[in-house]
Amino acid sequence: MTIPPHSRALPLRVGTRGSPLALIQTRFFLHLLTTFCPILRGMSVFEEHAIRTTGDRVQDRPLADIGGKGLFAKEIHEALADGRVDFAVHSLKDLETELPAGIVLACTLKREDSRDALILGPGCGTPDPAAPFDCLPAGAVVGTSSVRRQAQLLHARPDLTITGLRGNVQTRLDKIAFGECAASLLAMAGLKRLGLEDKASVVLDPDAMVPAAGQGIVGITVRASDTELRELLVGIEDPDAKAVATAERAMLAELDGSCRTPIGGHARLLPNGELHLTGLVARADGSFLLKRAARGAATDAARIGTDLGASLRADCPRDIFG
Repeated sequence: MTIPPHSRALPLRVGTRGSPLALIQTRFFLHLLTTFCPILRGMSVFEEHAIRTTGDRVQDRPLADIGGKGLFAKEIHEALADGRVDFAVHSLKDLETELPAGIVLACTLKREDSRDALILGPGCGTPDPAAPFDCLPAGAVVGTSSVRRQAQLLHARPDLTITGLRGNVQTRLDKIAFGECAASLLAMAGLKRLGLEDKASVVLDPDAMVPAAGQGIVGITVRASDTELRELLVGIEDPDAKAVATAERAMLAELDGSCRTPIGGHARLLPNGELHLTGLVARADGSFLLKRAARGAATDAARIGTDLGASLRADCPRDIFG
């Protein structure tokens, strides 16, 4: 499908966060779009709108204290709803499962590496991929603002001390290098997109550290009423990414946890075409952790996610979701 340049007002305005990683993701999306729709090449068709979100502005408090991860999309979706931008580019893990009225997730791009990476500072031992957290000294301070990562770390190593660590990828890497904490964890997808994959001391198997639902996937939202753009975006959607994202987000929606609830979700497609989904729910202090898996036809991704979420919720203590 193509969009004739005379069929709508140009330029098409793209909403995004202004971080280096967000801009790289946005430009990759535009590259895919122009490759699919050649008529858009070589024209002043696109206009980037870097929007500073509440999640970007407030760096001195945990996200849970200011409203949760949805604050990385709130202002962008307000601009989308108001018609100030035509579509918005997001890290899918930052999108809430229930989007604002009139906004839809129209496209998911091919998943980059979904795993977390352990970043070690001076004073840590040599990591063993089979036991990656054993290299941390007793009582080491690990910087992370993710309750999901915190819970899994403390479940494996209750002696560790967790301290909040926010900011963009380079800021966090600098804090580790300067000794503000012994180690941290970052999404491998972000490191790869920034060309910083060599900063990963060890890449964690999803069974050792269950990733966030949607990690490594870029999602594009548009106005539900914009059928022209929705039809265009279907052409660049990755079907595998759509299947795993559907399962992970369905599980997340069924659990309906707050941003204070440590939840992990990771789906993958098996060689036989089935979808395998791992889900995790824990207490932030690591004293409780429940992990389960389910599998089935990829066409049943939503049901697999919903059923696994219900199973996890049924067997968790009530206070987990309080």
